[in-house]
Amino acid sequence: MARGTLRIYLGAAPGVGKTYAMLSEAHRRVERGTDCVVAFVEHHHRPRTEVMLHGLEQLPRREIEYRGGTFTEMDVDAVLRRAPKVALVDELAHTNMTGSRNTKRWQDVEELLAAGIDVISTVNIQHLESLGDVVESITGVRQRETVPDEVVRRADQIELVDMSPQALRRRMAHGNIYKPDKVDAALSNYFRPGNLTALRELALLWVADRVDAHLTEYRSEHHVSAIWGSRERIVVGLTGGPEGRTLIRRAARLAEKGAGGEVMAVYISRSDGLTAVSPKELALQRTLVEDLGGTFHQVVGDDIPAALLDFARGVNATQIVLGVSRRRSWQYVFGPGVGATVARESGPDLDVHLITHAEVGKGRGLPVARGARLGRSRVISGWLAGVLGPLLLTWLLKSVVPDIGLANHMLLFLTLTVAAALLGGLLPALASAVVGSTLLNWFFTPPVHTLTVADPQNIVAIVVFVGVAVAVASVVDLAARRTHQAARLRAESEILSFLAGNVLRGETGLEDLLERVRETFGMESVALLERAGEKDPWTCAGSVGPRPATTPDAADVDVPVGDHMALSLCGRVLPAADRRVLAAFAAQAAVVVDRRRLKGEADRAEELAEGNRIRTALLAAVSHDLRTPLAGIKAAVTSLRSDDVEWSEEDQAELLEAIEEGADRLDHLVGNLLDMSRLQTGTVTPIIRETDLDEVVPMALGAVPEDTVDLDVPESLPMVGVDRGLLERSVANIVENAVKYSPPGERVLVSASAMADRVEIRVVDRGPGVPDEVKDRIFEPFQRYGDAPRGDGVGLGLAVARGFAEAIGGTLHAEDTPGGGLTMVLAVRTAPGRRRERPDVSPAVTS
Repeated sequence: MARGTLRIYLGAAPGVGKTYAMLSEAHRRVERGTDCVVAFVEHHHRPRTEVMLHGLEQLPRREIEYRGGTFTEMDVDAVLRRAPKVALVDELAHTNMTGSRNTKRWQDVEELLAAGIDVISTVNIQHLESLGDVVESITGVRQRETVPDEVVRRADQIELVDMSPQALRRRMAHGNIYKPDKVDAALSNYFRPGNLTALRELALLWVADRVDAHLTEYRSEHHVSAIWGSRERIVVGLTGGPEGRTLIRRAARLAEKGAGGEVMAVYISRSDGLTAVSPKELALQRTLVEDLGGTFHQVVGDDIPAALLDFARGVNATQIVLGVSRRRSWQYVFGPGVGATVARESGPDLDVHLITHAEVGKGRGLPVARGARLGRSRVISGWLAGVLGPLLLTWLLKSVVPDIGLANHMLLFLTLTVAAALLGGLLPALASAVVGSTLLNWFFTPPVHTLTVADPQNIVAIVVFVGVAVAVASVVDLAARRTHQAARLRAESEILSFLAGNVLRGETGLEDLLERVRETFGMESVALLERAGEKDPWTCAGSVGPRPATTPDAADVDVPVGDHMALSLCGRVLPAADRRVLAAFAAQAAVVVDRRRLKGEADRAEELAEGNRIRTALLAAVSHDLRTPLAGIKAAVTSLRSDDVEWSEEDQAELLEAIEEGADRLDHLVGNLLDMSRLQTGTVTPIIRETDLDEVVPMALGAVPEDTVDLDVPESLPMVGVDRGLLERSVANIVENAVKYSPPGERVLVSASAMADRVEIRVVDRGPGVPDEVKDRIFEPFQRYGDAPRGDGVGLGLAVARGFAEAIGGTLHAEDTPGGGLTMVLAVRTAPGRRRERPDVSPAVTS
């Protein structure tokens, strides 16, 4: 049986019209004769959406009994029995009620797809699992109901239901999304223009990335090598020189001119050792491109233009940004340069920008060698100059410029020997000296065409020529090697200096350091392995790159670090000269691991210190705050038991009332201490169930006088998923704190309202308020703000309230009351899929 297809309507926020668009598509398919049914659609009492259900077949829902309540969910078995061609399933990220067939609705959809049923569904961008932290930073709300990104990415079709923030807020203000009494709270919180704009941009970028992934997959499957300029991708070619920062900024400006532009900086490193650039400069350029929103890549390749073009075509780039060469004019005799080569080979579909900069024409400086030996191309050139050069020179002297004298002949052959030494080193120079002296003897020293020398002076000249050639070749080769060695030592010193700076600043993480090793030595993967003892197996403390080594024996390069740690590199075998720098990296990697472990121990020590601080404060509280009510109780009891005083009934009642008040205060203090202890030890286990706020909040006001609080908790609020006991204790502590600091005669307002997928309880007082810098500190244990007198509590009320709020999945924070005072905002989540069976119910936001 063929698998069904999945179509998803993706929205940036609730109310953009996903469900409406899904139902409109269903009507179009029914009109074309498609067997289409409604498996589960939540209209949230929105009239326009509810009307769209008319004319569509709706399958019955499954009823589930849970803790005394009845809930409805999609009946997967009923849909499978009906076996329609297309099924409509709303709210893909929904969490099913306990007792359902699957935990999540997207799992129900997977069953329908496996049965060959096409599914049309809806989801909001904030419900994607990978975007949870981003959405929370934007809206301040943590999404509890999520769907894995891969489930949505596997959809055969994703359609973005888009709407501008202004239009969505107008729809909200007209009452098309929520009931009128919820509109103001929604517009001032979740549906603020900034929130909606950020969520809309997030949705657009996510869909664009998915389209881009499909384009890449298509080009790969159809072997499309030509670049398709679907959006601007700008590749910046870096050499590690100081002009790189200018190129990156210019590329960023080019990307800003087109919507969705992307900057990718790439550095091509050679495959034969240390990189030929300053690691510090390359690190600065990497940081710059990432700060500007781009990405940094490193590619290993000896043919720089070809590697750069391969990378650009592989990522479907549309433009390449290169700097004008730093070479001097005379250096162009060795070739046209990278920029000209890339421009010539790029083709018509890839634009190349050559950017001028302050370093143009200043020279590239001394090359940083990747070893004491010369490169292969240099050695081959040296042998060609040393062997073929004398033959070519002999032909020229015999046929073009004959009879210029033996001395001139020797000087020309000596010049070739020096050139061979410069290019290929000592051995090609010696070969040039031998070949040149032989040709000199055969063709230019009388008698010619024999190896016999008639004139003794010519013999001396040839011997001197050979000696001078060998000496000059030796000196030139030695100077070249010393230059390369000095350049290499400079590269090593820059690497070690940069590494030492990171050690002193403590900036380098383990993965960053291993990535630096991989880039510096041009390796495929790097791993830091460790083990507890000689016979214990190796474990990976950190790795970068594909297929890292799991044991030191499996790596191409293995550098031991102490007795039980090793740095393992895969990719190629490094020369012995590179291991000195690699050993420094390995030692730093061990330092990073040790620092990470020490930090963990320091954090644990800090936790112990915090526990000691709390215990010290607890002793102070016991020594004073708990003794005060005990002293009042003892004084009242002693007075009642006194035989020498005859108390009237009014006096006895007053003393008994004092005893009762002291006992209540003592019970309240001990309760807070016990609650704080439970929170500190993590033994609070909430029992989450569907609860009506109008049943819990009034019970939390029992400890304060009735004439000090105004209560405004509508019965039409959606049910919330909380632990009733913990919520009651949290609200009670907040209200008691507000009453304590309210001026005489001023009432504390306790109100509640629904907003998005949560309900907020606001406790508003008209007291002195709290400065912004203190708002977070008032929730710490044993903190009493201002001049609160001793004996009024131990400063645990708000700490316990926040702890209980977080234990039930809510949040508690403080805001300024307009006109003066403090407002405590306790937000809890609505119960999933649960609404009151009343005609005036305001639905919770779940779509």
